[in-house]
Amino acid sequence: MDHPSSPRLWRNRDFLLLWSGQSVSVLGTKVSGLALPLLVLATTHSAAQAGLITSARMVPYLFLGLPAGALMDRWNRKVAMIICDVARFFALGSVPLAWAMGHLTIAQLYLVALIQGTAFVIFNVAEMASLPNVVAREDLPQATALDSLAGSGASLIGPGLSGLIISAARTTPEGAVMAYLVDAVTYLISVISLGFIRVPFQADREVNRKRNLYKDILEGLRFLWDDRRLRALALTSWTLSLLYAPVPLAMIVLARDQMHASAGIIGMIFSLSAIGGLVGASMAVRLKTRLPFGYLVIGPIVIQALATPLVALAVTPAMMIAGWSIAFMCDPVLSMASTSYRLAVTPDDLRGRVHGVYRLGGYGAEPLGAALGGVLLGVISPRVEILAVAVGVGLCALGVGLSRLRVTHWPHLETVHEHAHTHQRLEHSHLHTHDEHHQHHHETGVDPSDPHSHPHVHESLSHSHSHIPDLHHRHRDENANDANKEAPE
Repeated sequence: MDHPSSPRLWRNRDFLLLWSGQSVSVLGTKVSGLALPLLVLATTHSAAQAGLITSARMVPYLFLGLPAGALMDRWNRKVAMIICDVARFFALGSVPLAWAMGHLTIAQLYLVALIQGTAFVIFNVAEMASLPNVVAREDLPQATALDSLAGSGASLIGPGLSGLIISAARTTPEGAVMAYLVDAVTYLISVISLGFIRVPFQADREVNRKRNLYKDILEGLRFLWDDRRLRALALTSWTLSLLYAPVPLAMIVLARDQMHASAGIIGMIFSLSAIGGLVGASMAVRLKTRLPFGYLVIGPIVIQALATPLVALAVTPAMMIAGWSIAFMCDPVLSMASTSYRLAVTPDDLRGRVHGVYRLGGYGAEPLGAALGGVLLGVISPRVEILAVAVGVGLCALGVGLSRLRVTHWPHLETVHEHAHTHQRLEHSHLHTHDEHHQHHHETGVDPSDPHSHPHVHESLSHSHSHIPDLHHRHRDENANDANKEAPE
């Protein structure tokens, strides 16, 4: 295992192109993210419209997450990513153009938000599915940590940069549309960086165009659910998304009503808290070389459960920043561990579908949690709500501690290759058997699609994933087998 400071990843030209292009693009997204509600508020004077347009970016993931994953396992991922960035370039660029011509409407802003969300769904699934083909598998933890570092840096810099751009303009709407122009340019930079990447974004494979998209989606769902560790990671991620979704609003209400903080101070609370994310991302890979996988999943959740009450009990903005920074710091560590593990053990031709399922759960939980939190704020105080979240996170940590994740180890490279080859053999066997039975149907009149015609074949295919060996059992520390007995789920 290379030391975290190993220059190998920094010599990977294709990864640097991908990472730098996406770092610039994420920064642009943070810039326009602040500009959107300000633009809508300034032009419509409606907080409801601002909220609806902001949430419109999230709608496509609820409907496209699963099919996008299946399609990215069929289509050329690099081409799809370039098309998504080109679409976002023109969509965002249309806003300042329409403003200059005096024809910007609220309908256009809704359309742009939907295009942004749709392109983000497809791009994000394709990017995460492609990453193991751009970097060596043993470099996945560092690559995902650098991705988190870029996101945390954008969260720290983006809102402030957006504020400067808007403040430099004569009016708020004029400054907001300039922020849109900046974001559009970042997508163009991303297109250029993608164009210079040489490595293919997926393994060579023969696509069976007769396959049903619905069945492909079910295969991704089955793979994730049948692997008890991936299932536990997914349920943990979705639970945390649900629990933490209402916290930002509760913090705003708490700071405004009980600390009498201004809008500028409230913005500073969230910006400075992002420093915790930078610290966590810089620590993530070093922790990976020193701690078992299970510790890097359970540890951050336990720390978050202890840090969240500091936010609830804060009496000054500084105390709130301290508590939220600690909670924020844990996100990149948990993300590095879960994402790199998931990418490492998932075969290339399933990564898009598995990631689509994973993301769908998270993005579905967030709006639900935010809505429930908003309703609860009308009944209980923000301090009580945040404390309730802390209790929920503590119970989540307890559940993870009792699951197989507690004794899970990092997958070995040979194990991952064997896992992928096993899946490919099963898939090839599935297609070969499918063709043979259609030939049998042609000769005998027996319909292979009817399970009642040959139940033994239907049964073996429907449970094909159960024959994939549980590869993690082999790589337990041989000197600690007795101590590392797996706890029941």
